[in-house]
Amino acid sequence: MSSVHGDALNAIEVRNVWKVFGQGSPEEAIALAKSGSTRQDIITNIDQTVAVRDVSFSVARGETFVVMGLSGSGKSTLIRCLSRLIEPTSGEVLLNGADLLAMNDEELREVRRGKISMVFQHFGLFPHRKVIDNIAYGLEVQKVDKVTRLARATEVLNIVGLDGWADRYPQQLSGGMQQRVGLARALAVDPEILLFDEPFSALDPLIRKEMQDELIRLQKTMQRTIIFITHDFAEALRLGDRIAIMKDGSFDQVGTPEEIVSNPATPYVREFVNDVPRAKVLSVRSVTENGSAPSGARTVRDTARIETIIPMLLERDEPISVIDISGTAIGIVSRNNVASMLQAEQQ
Repeated sequence: MSSVHGDALNAIEVRNVWKVFGQGSPEEAIALAKSGSTRQDIITNIDQTVAVRDVSFSVARGETFVVMGLSGSGKSTLIRCLSRLIEPTSGEVLLNGADLLAMNDEELREVRRGKISMVFQHFGLFPHRKVIDNIAYGLEVQKVDKVTRLARATEVLNIVGLDGWADRYPQQLSGGMQQRVGLARALAVDPEILLFDEPFSALDPLIRKEMQDELIRLQKTMQRTIIFITHDFAEALRLGDRIAIMKDGSFDQVGTPEEIVSNPATPYVREFVNDVPRAKVLSVRSVTENGSAPSGARTVRDTARIETIIPMLLERDEPISVIDISGTAIGIVSRNNVASMLQAEQQ
């Protein structure tokens, strides 16, 4: 059996994962990378590609962790390493403390059947099976009896908003509806962890936003641990509790959307945040100043987005009291402070 260790608060811990593609010794490529050689240097010198470069991170239970990177950054390779669809060259991937890389084939199958589900960009539905049977497929693999698995599939079908479509075939559905079927199939086995590999990138912009809204809604009620891969920074900001910006196989920065937008760690990250409307990302806390609001003043939580209080400030030019999670006043926010922040953004 695989060994068990790690932080019980984390659903997933990834420790020093490397993935090298190419002929020859991967240890040589890793040694070159550790000595400071770039990805391109290594390709030129020994014809090997370091796709994932010493990546470590953890994801707490119920957290949505987004890995954002451009094409070729290594993000899709990374997420496949997490479920061993691609075998990492070295490192550890701990699921509830158990190392997936130490599991035998049977243990790994059990994890994939019940603990981890994956949703891909391409829906991967069976064209000859009805929607309900596509959704129930994972339960069929688990040898769940037909009555039980169809009842569960029907329940999940309703959760993702496809009530009435059970007996249709995938080709009779729109792209957005097919992706809902893919999401329902992943949810049907009641997984602890959901892995998403650019699931919405093939969808039209309006359908894509609908699917993002759907995932946000589901996450509020189901509280799964999610790792979500995207090349779209706006999508990362919408969905992520924390975001990792990936470049050339490694992480440039990991932080909350607010931390990344307000304090980009590298020029590469700064390129992404330059055009982000800060009022949509930054919290009221970032523009809170010392002081007390007058008696009867309106109040707002410190975690609220700045954009949500702009109408309040435009309606009445008076300070708003800012409170923390315990309801304690921690300061005020004023029209001038918000206006100064917006003015600085435009310069």
